[in-house]
Amino acid sequence: MKRKYRKKPGKQRELVLERIEILFKEAKTAFKKDPKRADRYVKLARELAMKYKVRIPRELKRRFCKHCNSYLVPSKNVRIRTRNKKVVYYCLNCKNYMRFPYLKEKKA
Repeated sequence: MKRKYRKKPGKQRELVLERIEILFKEAKTAFKKDPKRADRYVKLARELAMKYKVRIPRELKRRFCKHCNSYLVPSKNVRIRTRNKKVVYYCLNCKNYMRFPYLKEKKA
Protein backbone atom coordinates (compact mmCIF):
# COMPACT_ATOMS: atom_id res chain seq x y z
CA MET A 1 0.00 0.00 0.00
CA LYS A 2 1.34 3.41 -1.00
CA ARG A 3 1.74 6.14 1.55
CA LYS A 4 0.24 9.47 0.75
CA TYR A 5 2.41 12.35 1.79
CA ARG A 6 0.65 15.62 2.46
CA LYS A 7 2.38 18.87 1.76
CA LYS A 8 1.80 22.04 3.74
CA PRO A 9 -0.22 24.07 1.25
CA GLY A 10 -0.12 27.48 2.95
CA LYS A 11 3.61 27.84 3.43
CA GLN A 12 4.47 26.10 0.18
CA ARG A 13 2.06 28.30 -1.78
CA GLU A 14 3.68 31.44 -0.36
CA LEU A 15 7.15 30.20 -1.29
CA VAL A 16 6.09 29.37 -4.84
CA LEU A 17 4.40 32.76 -5.32
CA GLU A 18 7.51 34.50 -4.01
CA ARG A 19 9.70 32.50 -6.39
CA ILE A 20 7.41 33.33 -9.33
CA GLU A 21 7.63 37.05 -8.55
CA ILE A 22 11.43 36.82 -8.33
CA LEU A 23 11.59 35.07 -11.70
CA PHE A 24 9.48 37.79 -13.32
CA LYS A 25 11.71 40.51 -11.85
CA GLU A 26 14.74 38.70 -13.24
CA ALA A 27 13.01 38.39 -16.62
CA LYS A 28 12.39 42.14 -16.68
CA THR A 29 16.06 42.94 -16.08
CA ALA A 30 17.33 40.19 -18.38
CA PHE A 31 15.16 41.23 -21.34
CA LYS A 32 17.38 44.20 -22.20
CA LYS A 33 20.53 42.09 -22.56
CA ASP A 34 19.21 38.65 -23.53
CA PRO A 35 15.52 38.15 -24.45
CA LYS A 36 15.98 34.36 -24.60
CA ARG A 37 16.99 34.29 -20.94
CA ALA A 38 13.89 36.32 -20.03
CA ASP A 39 11.76 33.76 -21.90
CA ARG A 40 13.44 30.98 -19.94
CA TYR A 41 12.60 32.68 -16.63
CA VAL A 42 8.95 32.94 -17.68
CA LYS A 43 8.88 29.29 -18.65
CA LEU A 44 10.33 28.30 -15.26
CA ALA A 45 7.74 30.42 -13.45
CA ARG A 46 4.90 28.81 -15.40
CA GLU A 47 6.22 25.32 -14.72
CA LEU A 48 6.38 26.10 -10.99
CA ALA A 49 2.80 27.39 -11.02
CA MET A 50 1.55 24.29 -12.83
CA LYS A 51 3.48 21.86 -10.65
CA TYR A 52 2.22 23.30 -7.37
CA LYS A 53 -1.21 24.32 -8.74
CA VAL A 54 -0.76 27.99 -7.92
CA ARG A 55 -2.32 30.77 -9.97
CA ILE A 56 -0.01 33.36 -11.39
CA PRO A 57 -1.17 36.84 -10.23
CA ARG A 58 -3.21 38.86 -12.75
CA GLU A 59 -0.62 41.60 -13.22
CA LEU A 60 2.02 38.99 -14.08
CA LYS A 61 -0.24 36.96 -16.38
CA ARG A 62 -0.29 39.75 -18.90
CA ARG A 63 3.50 39.97 -19.09
CA PHE A 64 4.03 36.76 -21.04
CA CYS A 65 2.63 35.06 -24.14
CA LYS A 66 0.54 32.03 -23.28
CA HIS A 67 1.44 30.38 -26.59
CA CYS A 68 5.22 30.76 -26.84
CA ASN A 69 6.16 31.65 -23.22
CA SER A 70 7.99 34.81 -24.27
CA TYR A 71 8.28 37.78 -21.90
CA LEU A 72 6.28 40.65 -23.39
CA VAL A 73 7.46 44.25 -23.53
CA PRO A 74 5.14 46.75 -25.25
CA SER A 75 6.42 48.08 -28.59
CA LYS A 76 9.32 45.58 -28.52
CA ASN A 77 7.57 42.26 -29.07
CA VAL A 78 3.87 42.87 -28.34
CA ARG A 79 1.19 45.11 -29.80
CA ILE A 80 -1.59 46.16 -27.40
CA ARG A 81 -4.97 47.41 -28.63
CA THR A 82 -8.45 47.89 -27.21
CA ARG A 83 -11.34 46.52 -29.22
CA ASN A 84 -14.96 45.66 -28.40
CA LYS A 85 -14.54 45.96 -24.63
CA LYS A 86 -11.43 43.77 -24.73
CA VAL A 87 -7.71 44.41 -24.49
CA VAL A 88 -6.00 42.54 -27.32
CA TYR A 89 -2.34 41.54 -27.05
CA TYR A 90 -0.68 40.52 -30.33
CA CYS A 91 2.60 38.67 -29.83
CA LEU A 92 5.08 39.57 -32.56
CA ASN A 93 7.14 36.41 -31.93
CA CYS A 94 4.49 33.74 -32.53
CA LYS A 95 1.79 35.93 -34.21
CA ASN A 96 -0.96 34.87 -31.78
CA TYR A 97 -3.64 36.97 -30.12
CA MET A 98 -4.59 37.03 -26.45
CA ARG A 99 -7.81 38.75 -25.44
CA PHE A 100 -8.55 39.99 -21.94
CA PRO A 101 -11.88 41.52 -20.89
CA TYR A 102 -11.86 45.23 -20.26
CA LEU A 103 -13.35 45.59 -16.79
CA LYS A 104 -14.92 48.90 -15.93
CA GLU A 105 -14.46 50.35 -12.46
CA LYS A 106 -17.36 49.49 -10.18
CA LYS A 107 -18.99 52.36 -8.33
CA ALA A 108 -18.76 52.02 -4.58
